[in-house]
Amino acid sequence: MDDKLFNGLLEATKEALAHFKGAKLDLRTTELPEPPEPMSRVEIKRLREHLKVSQPVFARCLNVSTKLVQAWEGGARSPDGAALRLLRIVEQAPVLVLPGKAERRATRVAGRKRLKAVRSSSRRWG
Repeated sequence: MDDKLFNGLLEATKEALAHFKGAKLDLRTTELPEPPEPMSRVEIKRLREHLKVSQPVFARCLNVSTKLVQAWEGGARSPDGAALRLLRIVEQAPVLVLPGKAERRATRVAGRKRLKAVRSSSRRWG
């Protein structure tokens, strides 16, 4: 997770705790996030393939239908609103929507390192 996202989450947590403890917070803001950039069908497909998930799995993680993901990738529809924001979040921090991805990747990397170690030691003794 990048520092900017972590710091934002940490600040929000501190504010929630202060509110819970009875602090009166000024919840007015003048800073609004920029709207997300549109996402092309190619970008959506590339993101899904980068995550190594099928259309049905991707749809389930986004809480949309498989047909909608197919329509996005086929160019029949374009994501907007909350769906577009969520796709951009997934692009930046996939672990937020696909929590098992980080653990599986770490396991694969550790497995490769062990395999390399075994191969190199067998070369020395074989």
